[in-house]
Amino acid sequence: MFRAINFFARWDHLPTLLAAANLSVFRDRLREHNLHHTGYGTTSPGWSTGNERWRSANGSFNSLDHPRMGMAGARFGRNFPLPECVPDSGNDLLDPSPRVISQELLARHTFIPATSINLLAAAWIQFETHNWFSHGLPKPGNEFKIPLPPGDDWPEEELIDGCMKIRRTVCDGSTREPWLGATPTFRNLNSHWWDAGQIYGSSRERQMQIRSGVDGKIAVGNDGMLPADPDHQGADLTGFNDNWWVGLGLLHNLFAREHNVICDGLKTRYPTWGDEELFQRARLINAALIAKIHTVEWTPGILGHPALDLSMHANWSGIPNRVLRAVLGKDSEAAYGIIGSPTDQHSAPYAMTEEFTAVYRLHPLVPDKMEVRKLDTTDSKSYDLVDMQGRASRAFMQTHGFVDLLYSFGTAHPGAIRLHNYPNFLRKFTKDDQPLLDVAAIDIMRDRERGVPRYNRFRELVGKKRVTTFEEITSIPGAARKMRAIYKGDVDRVDLMVGLLAEDLPDGFGFSDTAFRIFILMASRRLKSDRFFTDDYRAEVYTDFGLDWIQNNGMKSVLLRHVPQLGPALEGVNNSFAPWNVSGG
Repeated sequence: MFRAINFFARWDHLPTLLAAANLSVFRDRLREHNLHHTGYGTTSPGWSTGNERWRSANGSFNSLDHPRMGMAGARFGRNFPLPECVPDSGNDLLDPSPRVISQELLARHTFIPATSINLLAAAWIQFETHNWFSHGLPKPGNEFKIPLPPGDDWPEEELIDGCMKIRRTVCDGSTREPWLGATPTFRNLNSHWWDAGQIYGSSRERQMQIRSGVDGKIAVGNDGMLPADPDHQGADLTGFNDNWWVGLGLLHNLFAREHNVICDGLKTRYPTWGDEELFQRARLINAALIAKIHTVEWTPGILGHPALDLSMHANWSGIPNRVLRAVLGKDSEAAYGIIGSPTDQHSAPYAMTEEFTAVYRLHPLVPDKMEVRKLDTTDSKSYDLVDMQGRASRAFMQTHGFVDLLYSFGTAHPGAIRLHNYPNFLRKFTKDDQPLLDVAAIDIMRDRERGVPRYNRFRELVGKKRVTTFEEITSIPGAARKMRAIYKGDVDRVDLMVGLLAEDLPDGFGFSDTAFRIFILMASRRLKSDRFFTDDYRAEVYTDFGLDWIQNNGMKSVLLRHVPQLGPALEGVNNSFAPWNVSGG
């Protein structure tokens, strides 16, 4: 029925309830056709006491029947059949040049703001992706060599044979199964589960490093802030701190404080519990609260369509309508929500996927500059983003303070996720001991080397109609003409990220409908596959206190609990990822 409806009307043009139902149909189709296993690539983990009732450090034993599923070091899965996920070979892999794409289609000339959300929303999605996936730090040797166009200003000392060099993704050294064919596999450094691993780490060793050892709490300094990581200059000691900047520092410190307050609440109610029990129960509660905030606040904030708002709340807790619940029945996911429902892996064992990683390449959210404002005055000063990241992060935080920086992020805009809006400081970026990076060119190269289909085939594989012209992709002025020239008239060669950034958006959306199709599938899968959000979302695991905490809190209450000075800035703000009130404004 919806296939017939969609022939005449896009889902986002339908009335809200119909549009939400349409999205549910999309999701069911994607669950059936767009989950594919690549093997685990890991050895069986050892059992530890407590695995039955709380999350293991590395994500093993989330499924008690399949303990390797989703654990740190397990392979990324796929959203498409494996024969569709074979990289181009030879010169085709470099065609067209990722550097030319970076310069001609991605480079920011004038900052294009996303005015419906604040910069905290940009920091949030990096905070979350740090939980979900990491391919690891690329190593030197056997780099891709990218020929440079005439007049390119890339530094001579950074070249190999006159070409830009891009290090390859860390290879999967595990034994390959024959059925994988030519599909490349890569392993996730992090746990695949939605377990707040960015705060708690994905190994027992890291978990113990961040803990105070007293009352289940995370270690903080006398100033209430996370301590410095002795092995990572400028970064806080936390679960995962790669690509560190002030935006991550704010959220890690905020939710470390939230963890410790939860520990206090648990200790009051369960005074006989020791450090381990308090830590692990608080982790469960904090991780679930973060997942809830992402589901019902961040997502409707960046995808501002009423059907999305309805659908995401339904994902978490169901439809708050007795008549509709009665019509849909007690077994309906839409009626009663995923949380607390039976676990279901659908058509493949759970894993983050390469395609999910690809659609979350959202670097245009990052501005090149931001205004740092003081909460109690109208004073502000502009700073370059490059000066508040990496080794400069902690010093910048200490200079400007936790409160004023949170306020500054809440009142600043991120960039729109569009062509010609990629931050320029990331297109000539120095990071640790790596060669000079053009991150935009690297983003293009990553999808190609990992066998992620190019844009037109990707569309088709998620149930959308193929395009036959560049004009069908985009109405951005001049974009179709530039794309036609770069891709030599072949619309099937358009890279996924280019198509996603060029694509005309559904009503109210901050990113493309094609990317959203993967999101429809994986957003609910991260909940439905996880026993701690389904079968084990119950008082025996979380405690009644924990379930109440998750139910009755959100981003705004977390902010006001730890930074009550933000009250005037947040007054009347319904979604904490929307712009806050400016002092004196």
